[in-house]
Amino acid sequence: MTNFEVEKQEWWVERWLDLLAAYRFKKRLERGRSYAREGNVLSMEFANSRAKAEVQGSDQQPYRVSLSLDSFSNEDWNFVITKMSEKAIFSAQLLAGEMPETIEAVFTASGLSLFPFTLNEVRSRCSCPDKANPCKHIAAVYYQLGDRFSEDPFIIFQLRGRTKNQIIERLRQIRSQKAKKNLKNPHPAATIAKLNLAITIDTAEAPKGFWQYKEPLESSLVAIVPSMEQKTPLDILGGMPLATSDADAVKQYLTQVYQEAGQKALISALNPTS
Repeated sequence: MTNFEVEKQEWWVERWLDLLAAYRFKKRLERGRSYAREGNVLSMEFANSRAKAEVQGSDQQPYRVSLSLDSFSNEDWNFVITKMSEKAIFSAQLLAGEMPETIEAVFTASGLSLFPFTLNEVRSRCSCPDKANPCKHIAAVYYQLGDRFSEDPFIIFQLRGRTKNQIIERLRQIRSQKAKKNLKNPHPAATIAKLNLAITIDTAEAPKGFWQYKEPLESSLVAIVPSMEQKTPLDILGGMPLATSDADAVKQYLTQVYQEAGQKALISALNPTS
């Protein structure tokens, strides 16, 4: 069973199938859908930004079909990949073979559309004698692309001019450059993280009197209450310039440290003689 027959699809596959469903000459696509369902698309490969396929028709020899979209310029791709690098979740999901749901907004910000608006934007050719476009062989490849998009969402990027390896390599380069820059000019959160990780706070081994303040206070001028916002310095300083997994681990550790320190400080302040 092909993916276009399954009710629930990945959103990027549905985006492609919606494009097919919106085509006004639906009868031209019906036979192509049957061809795809019956396995008449014998092979499909991608060379540069073009899809090439062989589709078995009525002739003994399969027909040759090619599809392509307008490729984005180098300038456009540099802008898009730089924007992708600003959110670690994009890199993580793409590496996991998933298409981020907000990825199209990155292209829209540059006046681009990742997916074509209509089938008229898809350039297609077939070696069959049928002058109609799309013929049933081209239509079969349209539907088969839905399967391929499900297996590898990077195909839509390749049709726009960049391969998976090119995108991943560029993302790594940009993030590496940012990491080196952060080492030279560390974010305040990174400095605090290093200081906190270097100090193991263990109240059992803390110097005697660490939590005590022995100077006299005018009670009428002092009001000790817990913070309403429950914020720590981590919340105020923002994200850490670390790998996502490392940042999550450090934040979890420091959050616990700040919470314990705050609770002990409050208890000590409210019970100065204990």
